[in-house]
Amino acid sequence: MDIFLVVLQSVLILLGIGVIGFWITRRGVIPENVLGVISRIAIDIALPCMVFAGIVANFTPAELPNWWQLPLWFFVFTSISLGLSLLSMFLSQKETRGEFAMSLFYQNGLFFPIIILSGVFGTGTEYLPQLYLFIMLHPVMLFSTYQLFFRSKNKETKLQWNRLINPILIGTILGISVQLIGLRSYLPDFIKSIFEILGGMALPLTMIILGGSLYLDFKQRGKFYFKEIIKFLAVKNIIYPLVFLGIIMLIKPAYSVALLFILQAAIPPVTAAPILTERAGGNKTIANQFVFSSFIFSVISIPLIFWLFNHYFPMP
Repeated sequence: MDIFLVVLQSVLILLGIGVIGFWITRRGVIPENVLGVISRIAIDIALPCMVFAGIVANFTPAELPNWWQLPLWFFVFTSISLGLSLLSMFLSQKETRGEFAMSLFYQNGLFFPIIILSGVFGTGTEYLPQLYLFIMLHPVMLFSTYQLFFRSKNKETKLQWNRLINPILIGTILGISVQLIGLRSYLPDFIKSIFEILGGMALPLTMIILGGSLYLDFKQRGKFYFKEIIKFLAVKNIIYPLVFLGIIMLIKPAYSVALLFILQAAIPPVTAAPILTERAGGNKTIANQFVFSSFIFSVISIPLIFWLFNHYFPMP
């Protein structure tokens, strides 16, 4: 049961920061027009710095010779996830199937796994750089494919080519290059500290932004989709991770791959889902409710899934 409590505490940390973001936005500490600026700082500066610093500090190619396989495993995970999303979308009402499938398919691939891995294995764990390598193509996939879930609603939505080569991918590639070439020992300590300090802002800023955005959305008091939320939680927070647990028990990959699979399957939708839904002409209100409800329910679902995973895949 210790593993349950550790993961529970990790999830509560994230949600607690989100609650603070909700509260300070409600109090007017952060003006509404400032959230967009903070979001750009978090996504385009702090997050790439966090990824770069994490890879440089904890990734050693000689100790992980098969590191190049991790992006390939990501494609395996994504293919299975896409199939599950397309099958599950028919559980939703016809008007919101795009929002349902999109919120299922795009997971919060970095922040939940980062805080859980750090809580369970420590901040210097080798699994963090493996997470960065595994998820490095996720932003590219997100910005290049999310429109496809809403083609019937907005046929004029264009591909955001400028977001394909994004700062997170650049930070990952630079970190890998530094390690492969052997430049880490030549980097001055103050340079490493700059990236580490800037990267340390990524997680709290993002969760504060999420909390603030949720407050602004709920101010509009849109329709509450109770039945759709129940169906979404059943699929996203319960069925998804159980299906992936069954798959990794069948194929028996390395522990690190199994760990990444179950984490990616168990976490809530990507926080940008409501914004991207709105851009594509979809129903932002229900997408926001999917994200919010999944985050809340994950307080229980993620620790339970991780406890079950640990039963079949004990920590080495």
